[in-house]
Amino acid sequence: MNDEINGYTVVAGVDGSASALHAVRWAAREAARRAAPVLVLHTAFVPEPEPYSPVRLPRSYGDAVLEQGEQWLAEAAKAAHEAAPEVTVRTEQRVGLAADHLVRASERAGLIVVGSRGLGGVAGMVLGSVAAAVAAHGHCPVVVVRGRTPEQAPPDSGPVVVGTDGSPGSDAAVAFAMQMAAERGVPVVAVYVAHRSGVTLPAEVQRQLDAVTARYPGVEVREQIVQDRPARGIVAAAEGAQLIVVGSRGRGGFAGLAFGSTSGGVLRQAPCPVAIARN
Repeated sequence: MNDEINGYTVVAGVDGSASALHAVRWAAREAARRAAPVLVLHTAFVPEPEPYSPVRLPRSYGDAVLEQGEQWLAEAAKAAHEAAPEVTVRTEQRVGLAADHLVRASERAGLIVVGSRGLGGVAGMVLGSVAAAVAAHGHCPVVVVRGRTPEQAPPDSGPVVVGTDGSPGSDAAVAFAMQMAAERGVPVVAVYVAHRSGVTLPAEVQRQLDAVTARYPGVEVREQIVQDRPARGIVAAAEGAQLIVVGSRGRGGFAGLAFGSTSGGVLRQAPCPVAIARN
């Protein structure tokens, strides 16, 4: 599968859920902005040996699962075409674990897009296991689509919010936020979360913002200092935003730790799609 993916491909993971269709539409619109193709990927889990049945079935359990997967892919492809008719959409079905295939795809893709909760989600559960695993272990930027549907809120309205702390881990987040804002023609709100009041923007954060904004002179940057816990402060600043961008690990992260507590907290609480950017 990786040989069929290049660095421009937007990969959308689907599982037949409404959340996945929301993610596919988001992925198609983003691919249109990038003039990139979309790969809609479904992974079917076929246990071996297959479950025992006391009666003779017209087809095997595995065949039924694969047939259902093809139906879900057809629905997702239709949704992608409706969202962005000009985009080339391809579908793939693989057998195995969804998170494993999506993480593997992220080694070559330009962007991975998943829904926040799949068919196995339950009411009140804010983040599914596949979304969490891909966000934590993906090699390229990962967008978890959550919050209001495009029918409830226009997808291209509102600023792009990015959490920044001046660390190397947030370099990629600021750069990705600027790229996304430039594509959309909207401002960036750069949020620095302080632990006490009366704090000014640290010099390292200002340098970080200056370095990236020089590459995007047409993007307005609004600096905002919030006194709160990091995840809660970023989410609070994102009211009305169309996207939140965070790094996979900020200050306080440890070498080898793939996912920071702030990133995870934002993913669980965000009112809109969240992008996890990596260096």
